[in-house]
Amino acid sequence: MKLNTKILLAFCCLSMIEITAQNPIIKHIFTADPSPIVHKDTLFLYTGHDVATEADTNYKMADWHVFSTTDMATWKDHGAPLSPSTFSWATGDAYAAQCIERNGKFYWFVSTFHKKDAVSGGGAAIGVAVSDTPTGPFKDAIGKALVINEMTKDLPHAWDDIDPTVFVDDDGQAYMFWGNGSCKWVKLKENMTEIDGPITTFNPKNYIEGPWVYKRKGLYYLVYASAGTKPEMIEYCTATNPAGPWTYQGIIQENVPNSFTTHPGIIDYKGKSYFFYHNGTLPTGGSYRRSVCVDYMYYNEDGTIQKIVQTTEGVKAIK
Repeated sequence: MKLNTKILLAFCCLSMIEITAQNPIIKHIFTADPSPIVHKDTLFLYTGHDVATEADTNYKMADWHVFSTTDMATWKDHGAPLSPSTFSWATGDAYAAQCIERNGKFYWFVSTFHKKDAVSGGGAAIGVAVSDTPTGPFKDAIGKALVINEMTKDLPHAWDDIDPTVFVDDDGQAYMFWGNGSCKWVKLKENMTEIDGPITTFNPKNYIEGPWVYKRKGLYYLVYASAGTKPEMIEYCTATNPAGPWTYQGIIQENVPNSFTTHPGIIDYKGKSYFFYHNGTLPTGGSYRRSVCVDYMYYNEDGTIQKIVQTTEGVKAIK
C-alpha cells in the first residue's frame, strides 16, 4: 500500500524535526521574531511565519507558530495555534509577539493591525491571547485590543505600536515594552489583560524596534533591534529599575546575512544562555522570507553581554 505523500509530509511537519542544531534551526517553513520561554523541562519557541513569495516586496505573515525542544537539537512543530483572525478586531499580518506564563496560564502578546471601526481609525495594535497550555488552543483574552494607535501620540506613523515584550518582576509587577521608532512601556495588572497606569515613551540610543526585556542577577536588560552602524543590529541598555534610567551598553550583534531586520529572543536553559534571532539564509530566503537561528550568549563578570558570534553550526545538543 502506498502512503499519500502529502499526508506523510503534513504528519512529519507536525511531529519531530530531527536536526543537528545547525542554523537556521527551523527549515521547513520561514520563521521570524523568535520568543522563547521555559516551562517545566521544555523550551517553547514562539515565532512569526513568513509566507511572502520570492517576488513579494513586503511582509506577508500569516500566523504564529509554536515549537518545542528538550535538547536544543530536536524541535517539534506544534503548528499555528494563533493568527490575526483569532481577534475579531484585527486585520493584516502577524507581527512580532511574545508568550509568557503567569498563574498557570499562558498569555501571548501579539502585534497586528486594527480594523477601522468605532474603536480605532486603524493602525498597529497589541492584543493578548490566553491558553491553559503553552501550545494552545489560544483565544482572545479580552475581546478587544490592549493597545491601539490612538493611545500613543508621540509619533505620527501608524505602525509604532508593534513588537511587545513582557516580563514579571520579582515583586510580581508585570511590565510591557514595545514600539517602532520609540520605545514605550506600561505596567500591567496581575490579570495580564489590563494596563495599570500611564504609558511612558523614551528613546534608547539607536533604537528602532523589537525590544526584549528581562532581569538577570538584579540587573534589567533592554535589548533591541537598532540603527547600529548599519541597520539593523542588536544593541542594549541596562538599568537597576525597570522604569529606568537606562544606561547604553553598545552593539552585541552585527547585521545578519540576507535580511535587513533582526530580532532578539533571550533565554537561560539547562545551564546555558541562548540568543535567538532570525536571518534570511535558507534557500530562496530573504528579508521577507526569514528563518530563526540560535547561538550561545555569554556575560562578563560585571553583567555586560559579550558580542554574539553568529554561526552556521548553531548550538550543541544537550545530552
